[in-house]
Amino acid sequence: MTSTVPAALASKIRNRAALIEIIGGYMASQSLALAAELKLADHIHDGRVTSAQLAEATGTHAPSLHRLLRTLVAIGLLVEPTPGEFRLTEVGEQLRTDSPNSLWAFTRFFTNPALFSSWQQVRHSIETGECAFDHVHGKNAYVHLAEHPELSRLFNVAMGQESRASAQLVADGYDYSGVRTVVDVGGGDGTLLAAILGAHPHLRGVCFDSAAGVAEAAGVLAAAGVSERCEIVAGDFFSSVPSGGDLYIIKSVFQDWDDENARKLLATVRANLPADATLLIVGSVLPDTANTDNPVMFYTDINMLVTAGGRERTESEFRALLAETGFTVEWCGHGAAGPLSLIKAVPAS
Repeated sequence: MTSTVPAALASKIRNRAALIEIIGGYMASQSLALAAELKLADHIHDGRVTSAQLAEATGTHAPSLHRLLRTLVAIGLLVEPTPGEFRLTEVGEQLRTDSPNSLWAFTRFFTNPALFSSWQQVRHSIETGECAFDHVHGKNAYVHLAEHPELSRLFNVAMGQESRASAQLVADGYDYSGVRTVVDVGGGDGTLLAAILGAHPHLRGVCFDSAAGVAEAAGVLAAAGVSERCEIVAGDFFSSVPSGGDLYIIKSVFQDWDDENARKLLATVRANLPADATLLIVGSVLPDTANTDNPVMFYTDINMLVTAGGRERTESEFRALLAETGFTVEWCGHGAAGPLSLIKAVPAS
């Protein structure tokens, strides 16, 4: 004999389960953090491994590790084809340090205790509009990174991993036919520029960022076979940017800064931009009204408030910033680079 749950009750049960899953989100992220720390995906690799074997390899308590592994199954990183035996899913493969699509460093950085402790003080940001990271640590995140070289290196690798998936989309999503030299402002380890130069052999490039930011760029550009066509320049983009480019790209940088600093950066670029050059902004552009289509951009928006004092922006907010700093928007391509938008602007006449 079977019983049928009334539709109204079934809906209520689903809604309760959905909220409880959201409440437990920090448990999922901390389980993920430990999986990355222990390099479980490297130990599992492309086979099936028992929890006992993984415990021996990682020096952990086998019964407790088994419980962690089951949690990783529940959140989609592993599957358990037979009791006590585990293998990676396609999502979990991204936790391998040797995967071409690895997000291992990205995971390690964004689950780092320095960031997590800032989120524990999110109320400070919501009540004051101030950055919780500064409140907790007594300094901004970039000073903290400069004082912790290993974390800074992890950050650079993480940003390269985040860019890898979208870099080819940016390389393919814009017409570079009339461009000779691309200047990537805030170019980090050169991942984006490597993809653009690799797809367009007629181009030369300049990878511009802080000294810490470009620390890994030479290796990335050399591995891509484009280093002979690319110059690496260290500097402060609030003070100056390299001159002589036809196209200046700024990808996923404005989200790190409040409007005052965003205007300062744009004013610096405008002051150094040749009259016939173009600015291409690459990043998330928020819709005018919130929706569930791309939750990550909203996570990123509030994370920027909490950890860096920055923000994501709508198209109209970008247009206002650009107009205030001497630019005219020629084109906005939402989704032109997968989840990212492209905003093409030129010096106002």
